[in-house]
Amino acid sequence: MALQIQTLTIRPKKYFLCFSRFLSQFLSRDPYDPPFSPSSKPPKLKKTNKKDPSHAKDPTLNRPLKSDLHFDFRYSYSETNPSVEPIGFREPPRFSPFGPGRLDRRWTGTSAPAQQQVDQESVAQARSRVLGDPLTEEEVAELVEHYRHSDCASQINLGKGGVTHNMLDDIHNHWKRAEAVRIKCLGVPTLDMHNVCFHLEDKSGGKVIYQHINVVLLYRGRNYDPNNRPVIPLMLWKPYAPIYPKLVKNVADGLTFEETKEMRNRGLNSPPLMKLTRNGVYVNVVARVREAFETEEVVRLDCTHVGTSDCKKVGLRLKDEQIILWRGKREQEQESNLLKEDTSAKMLG
Repeated sequence: MALQIQTLTIRPKKYFLCFSRFLSQFLSRDPYDPPFSPSSKPPKLKKTNKKDPSHAKDPTLNRPLKSDLHFDFRYSYSETNPSVEPIGFREPPRFSPFGPGRLDRRWTGTSAPAQQQVDQESVAQARSRVLGDPLTEEEVAELVEHYRHSDCASQINLGKGGVTHNMLDDIHNHWKRAEAVRIKCLGVPTLDMHNVCFHLEDKSGGKVIYQHINVVLLYRGRNYDPNNRPVIPLMLWKPYAPIYPKLVKNVADGLTFEETKEMRNRGLNSPPLMKLTRNGVYVNVVARVREAFETEEVVRLDCTHVGTSDCKKVGLRLKDEQIILWRGKREQEQESNLLKEDTSAKMLG
């Protein structure tokens, strides 16, 4: 009786072991990772010897990076005006976007000025030395045909930030493998493509060989050496835009409060001259506004689908071009004087 009880207690264990082994072989498809198996523990890492000189820190890594570029470092070069001083900051100016202690220039809140005054003549000579002899018409045509198409591999998109600081490093990275880089511009910077081309040439040292509407081709030069490219420290984050004075005044210069209010109401109720889209191409906006001011006193632009910050940039750019929404009394006085001169000349004739 005792032997029978002992066999009853052993058989279920053997049956369970056989069933589990059969189930594991039936469900498992990978012989090296069968199911119901304990997870393997990760191997322990060997401790490195701290006294090993190969693991010692390089003392040159802690030194601040020095750049010999002749211009002040800014987040955007084409969309900022150094002559306009901000009235406040949204973050303390001591927080440099280049990182603490990574650059030998002090961040002022809007830029990192150069430590030494650079001779512009030496900069121009170094730039001409890299560009080399001017390209012939056949060479320009060959480069344009190779890089102007939309399927070009060496392309950089230029958005509402304009010519940014980190974009300079992207340009030099493309110049390692290609003689030119295709830059496609969208948004507010397309209002003034001449400004974009100027900053691209001035900050990168290249040469614009083609510009059609919003597409620019930037040539690196005949004697460009990727190994001797300028040192461009990268910005680790986008700095907060400082606070500038109000763009739209309560009372326009040369008008009273009632006249300003009446002018605004008339502009709001007038049909829009054109409709601006988000990240659109605004190349013909300036010419259209100038043409409209020949017959209209107030011009309205439909910016429903444009962001608030982009609307401010558009208004500021039009103001810099001396084409405010209201053309001003000076133009009226000039037109009246011209009409008087014409009538007097006709009477004398």
